[in-house]
Amino acid sequence: MFLEILEPGMLTTVQDLGRMGYQRLGIPASGAMDPFALRASNAMVGNAEGAAALEITMIGPRVAFSDPCVIAITGADLGPKLDGHPVPNWESLVVRSGSVLEFAGLRSGARAYLAVSGGIAVEPWLGSRSTYMMAKVGGHEGRPLQAGDRLPIGPFQPPMGSTAGVGIPFDRRPPYTDEPTIRVIWGPHADRFTEEGKNSFVTGCYGITQSSNRMGYRLEGPRIEHTRGPDIISCGIPLGGIQVPGIGQPIILMADHQTTGGYTMIATVIQADIPLVAQCLPGNRLGFRAAGLEEAREALWKQRQGLKEALERKESSLWEVD
Repeated sequence: MFLEILEPGMLTTVQDLGRMGYQRLGIPASGAMDPFALRASNAMVGNAEGAAALEITMIGPRVAFSDPCVIAITGADLGPKLDGHPVPNWESLVVRSGSVLEFAGLRSGARAYLAVSGGIAVEPWLGSRSTYMMAKVGGHEGRPLQAGDRLPIGPFQPPMGSTAGVGIPFDRRPPYTDEPTIRVIWGPHADRFTEEGKNSFVTGCYGITQSSNRMGYRLEGPRIEHTRGPDIISCGIPLGGIQVPGIGQPIILMADHQTTGGYTMIATVIQADIPLVAQCLPGNRLGFRAAGLEEAREALWKQRQGLKEALERKESSLWEVD
């Protein structure tokens, strides 16, 4: 059983929840830019939450399915169509043998996730199927997908009827917008910034520049002033860490971020708000708000619990879908 890429779209890769445990060796975790959307798509088709799926950026591919299966599309709205007919996001669907999935065009967001019952069964590398393009490892030959690629789909045991028609209501999804306010925890080097600099950071509005990718989002806005320079002894960098180099403009480190860095980190994006950043495009604008650890933990718990409760409900026909 496989799916075939007829047209690759702008940037389509195989991703799961990441390659954990190897950052000490200089190997980034990679994985889905929007982990919530990946988890949700997998949950709706009956996969483990970290199963490999397709991450689709801005312009969708055309995909053909060799056998019947169940699929779900989450994250950005790219106008999905199955065999020429519009289909909803955030709801699982039965796909027939030979069916073709395509996308009409970007409506909102930046990245969509396509999960298939059984998961994308490419060969794992260091325990993960995520594509890390800079090193050309993981995923399918370590690269973005191309026309003619055939990706194996893993075995799937439950009856299709048990997973088809499952949906995630609007109020259980992250509040995606192209001008989000992102909650952050002050970072380990917050004392290396002036009070004016920190105030500029949490009161200013920052645009995402064209020099942004899966490694990091470079922002442009009010200058963030250091007290005694931007350089530090290199230290570990978390997902969502926000570095500020000497020019005073922040960089949000994303899924393919380097494992260590020598610029001061003013703050870190809370895990629950990583999806909001991931669904923004160059030209969109961000604001920041300082949060405490308790708020960060509660936000993540509510996000995970909301997904769990949504999947436990069976009245999918009553749920709001796209």
